[in-house]
This record gives sequence, C-alpha cells and structure tokens, in this order.
Amino acid sequence: MKKQITIAHSPDADDIFMYYAIAFGWLDSHDLRFVNTALDIETLNQEALKGTYDVSAISFGLYPHIKEEYALLRTAISFGDGYGPKLVKRRGERLKRRFKVALSGHYTTNAMLFRLYYPDARIVYMNFLEIEAAVLRGDVDAGVLIHESILDFDEKLEVEKELWDIWVELAGEGLPLPLGGMALRRSLPLNRAIEIEQILTEAVKVANTRKKELCAKLESEKLVRIGDKMLEKYLDMYASDASVELSDLQLKALDTLYEIGFKHGLWECPIKTEDYLIPREYSALRTK
Repeated sequence: MKKQITIAHSPDADDIFMYYAIAFGWLDSHDLRFVNTALDIETLNQEALKGTYDVSAISFGLYPHIKEEYALLRTAISFGDGYGPKLVKRRGERLKRRFKVALSGHYTTNAMLFRLYYPDARIVYMNFLEIEAAVLRGDVDAGVLIHESILDFDEKLEVEKELWDIWVELAGEGLPLPLGGMALRRSLPLNRAIEIEQILTEAVKVANTRKKELCAKLESEKLVRIGDKMLEKYLDMYASDASVELSDLQLKALDTLYEIGFKHGLWECPIKTEDYLIPREYSALRTK
C-alpha cells in the first residue's frame, strides 16, 4: 500500500507546471501517493503556520515563522531576475503618503518588501485574483499584482513601482528576488523527506524537458488561466531550469532577504538558509 503525502500548491501556472508531471504519472513516485490541493498563496502560508500539509508551497517571506516545523526544499523555487510583482494604480493618479493598497497576504514576500518601503500605506489583504478589479473600482488606491497578473493587466492601470526595484534598493545589485518555494514537514522521517525532495526535483526537470507537451496538456485540461505565448513567457520567468535546484546565488539572495528581515525586527534571530535545508548527505551515510 502506498504512503500518502499531502502536497499543496498555488493555482498559478508555475506551481501547476512544476507539480503536474507527478499528477500525470510521468515519473516514478515509488511507494508514495501524492494528494495535491491548490490554494491561493496566502491561504497556503496560513495553513503552513498550522502545519496542515506534509509539503506546501510557501512565500519565502513566511519561512522564518515556520522554520522549526518545516524544512525548506531546494526545488520548485521561484525567483525574479529583473522583474517581479508590480505596484499598480489607476493611470494618471498620484498616490498620497498614506495611500490605501491591496496586497495578496500578510506573509507574502512582496508584502514584506512593500511594508518596509511604504511604512505609512494603509494595507488591505485580499485574494490576489481580486486585486486588479479592486484598484479599477477605486476600492483601493493601488495594489500589488503577482503571478500571471503582472503580464496582462487593464490598460487603465499603470505601474507605480516595481517590487524588483525595491528589492535592489534593499539588497543591492546582482541578486535575484526570492519569491516562493516549497517546505516539508520536519516530522516526516529523514530518509522519506530526502526521497520526496528527489521526486519533486525530478518533476521540475521532467516539466522543463517536456515543456511544450506539458503546456499543451495543462491548457487542454484547463488547469492554467493563461495560454499560448503568454504561458511560455510566464514559465520562462518563474518555472525554468533555474527552478530545479537552489543555486549558490539564490542561496545568497535568500540569506540577504532573511538578513533584511532580521535587521528590521521581523524575526528574532538571523537565519542562514543552508541550515534549514534537508541534509541530503544522510542518504550517502546510510549506504556506506
């Protein structure tokens, strides 16, 4: 009988793309049966705080709050490189110091950076799919768009600030912008945790290798909200070869994010990302 593993991810195209090679049976999941759930990113963050799922997509900005209960995975990661979430407003309007803004959730990485840069803004949290309409209606003065929304928003809106630019001002030049990744419950046996990370890593590799085939299948089964060239462009940004495994540069970017948070009093102690990854050397030791 297969061991069931609960895994949660967001419904945006990059998370779907990086997981669905498993759902479609394109790789060997050994004696594991993955049961997946798709939820918006802030709901995922909130559920991670409660320890709901064995494996979950999270915002990197959340991780210091769950580091004792979850390990970070090296795979299925999303970084921006010259791009990222966008703060938009109605075209031609000027934002006041205490402008009202819609963000996709308190624990999202973009919300963390936004609050540091705009400490006087009045924040309203809502599902990321509702933000564009809220700005257009005038319910809020501005909103931070994430996921696919950054590629195709109403022409009545314009970009006030790129979150990428905020990141560069806070972190300096040369580092990608950490956005989201996956975390695994520490209560799972270590050998099982290593196995799960290996399977998820392979899923991202297979997705990239069979990209056109997978995209066509995701579109035909209506599992993604965008298609054709826009889907390709979005996946090139957030679900590419750079998503397979954390690089040294990405690790440095995460360390910088957590250093910024610590310096601003967002968590109690400094965090070195590598200390919170799954110790893969355990597998080698067991086979000696």
